[in-house]
Amino acid sequence: MSAWTGFKPKHRRRVLLVFPRYAKSFGTFDHAFALLGVRAFMPPQGILLIAALLPREWDIKFVDENVRPVRSDELDWADVVFLSGMHVQRGRINELNQRAHRAGKLTALGGPSVSAAPEFYPEVDLLHCGETGDATARLFEHLDQTVDRPPKPLEFRTGERLPLSEFPSPAYELLQADHYLMGSIQFSSGCPFTCEFCDIPGLYGRKPRAKTPAQVIGELDLLRDAGIYSVYFVDDNFIANPNAALELLPHLVEWQKRHGRPFRLACEATLNISMYPKILELMRQAGFITVFCGTETPEPAALRAMKKTQNLRRPILESVETLNRYGLEVASGIILGLDTDTPETAGAILDFARESQIPLMTVNLLYALPKTPLFERLKREGRILSDPEGDSNIAFLEPRATVVERWRRVIAHLYEPANVYARFLTQTHSTYANRLAPENAFQQLTWRNARRAVRIFSRIIWHVGLRSDYRRHFWKMFWSLIWKGQLETIFHVTIVAHHLISYTREALQGRGQASNYSLQTVEGLGTGFAQKAEASARQ
Repeated sequence: MSAWTGFKPKHRRRVLLVFPRYAKSFGTFDHAFALLGVRAFMPPQGILLIAALLPREWDIKFVDENVRPVRSDELDWADVVFLSGMHVQRGRINELNQRAHRAGKLTALGGPSVSAAPEFYPEVDLLHCGETGDATARLFEHLDQTVDRPPKPLEFRTGERLPLSEFPSPAYELLQADHYLMGSIQFSSGCPFTCEFCDIPGLYGRKPRAKTPAQVIGELDLLRDAGIYSVYFVDDNFIANPNAALELLPHLVEWQKRHGRPFRLACEATLNISMYPKILELMRQAGFITVFCGTETPEPAALRAMKKTQNLRRPILESVETLNRYGLEVASGIILGLDTDTPETAGAILDFARESQIPLMTVNLLYALPKTPLFERLKREGRILSDPEGDSNIAFLEPRATVVERWRRVIAHLYEPANVYARFLTQTHSTYANRLAPENAFQQLTWRNARRAVRIFSRIIWHVGLRSDYRRHFWKMFWSLIWKGQLETIFHVTIVAHHLISYTREALQGRGQASNYSLQTVEGLGTGFAQKAEASARQ
């Protein structure tokens, strides 16, 4: 029986849940995988939630195509194929749907892309639009009645959401955890702000909802048991409800102390988090080390135009410095292609990078997501491209070649090896020194961890220290930190810098994504029917 609905199925079903692969981006850290010996960034939270909600009488198989492709025998086994994903996965979703149909299988699709734009998927049999709730229950009941393909697509749209406080833990037991760079947890959904380019208020509402601290602690236990020690809170805004964050954080602090602080935590939040010193201190004690902030632009007029005035409540550099004082490394999302951009914009971004010393800045071309005020405005102006050129669907006010060349100039400078290593070295004293040291560190010094560390270290030395053309910057960093015993910092800097440098070089050669929608990979791990799958974060 499915406990959350009271629904007891009459028929046994075989459900294959497939999460499509997505394109490389700044935020997916693909180039770090070889150094770490992993295959994917983070598990897809949403589709694992659906696996946990399915009736226990049904048989389930799960495939994350970012780990390996789905096999033909798995499609043959299934009665129905569940898919999920974001707009960036649209092409692969449709390919998988066609493949399932060739195998004679019924398909069902949920997640943020179909919820915002069901017209993108005219051939999928069953469309789940919206978050987990009454539509999910109706979908399961339909599947119990029949797994025959309908003559035309059927849409199941959520009217009543399942409260996050009633969510089960995602089906982490379906994972091979050692394939992933880090684990993920969703604490809340929704955001009160109304940034013009953002689809979160339209999809998930402006009134944030949250899980209970007990739910989050239970998921931490499961992830720790699975062998994961780095966890990303994939909420659209960790402090969307500051009171909820304040309620959760003491429980995280206590859990970390009880277990010797095994987890390194990260999250997404708006820059106004810098105005909550109590939250920041609790985050420091709880082991948060990174916060992704959608800075978007250092130009105040542009922030006002996009209705992101929360970034103007105090000077941006002051906010960054405040977070650094609490041991929080800031990762920053930057957008180019705004209507307010000028020939001075690139210089302003590079000045901001130099002054803030933020090491990781994801610089992307603006993309108008469906179900956003930006999309509706540009549609009225006739500036949405029906056949997008490159990585954006927008007719920019400036020539496209000018916008793209500005983007190329910015990322080339930011991720020139000397520059990225210099910013990271600044972090070692401005940020990393402000973190709490792990308690009972020897608890974590298992043979398994020691062997993994040796393997990672050997790969770093071979690929970066010996073979890379920027190895002198690596060795400068290495010798400045190794004598201080900061091996973990060496690992972090080397692995992230290697990805940023490598991805930038690919992008400059025309083999990388430039649009911000391609970086929804982190935010994609949310609450809908496999809502919002993955990273670094929505830009």
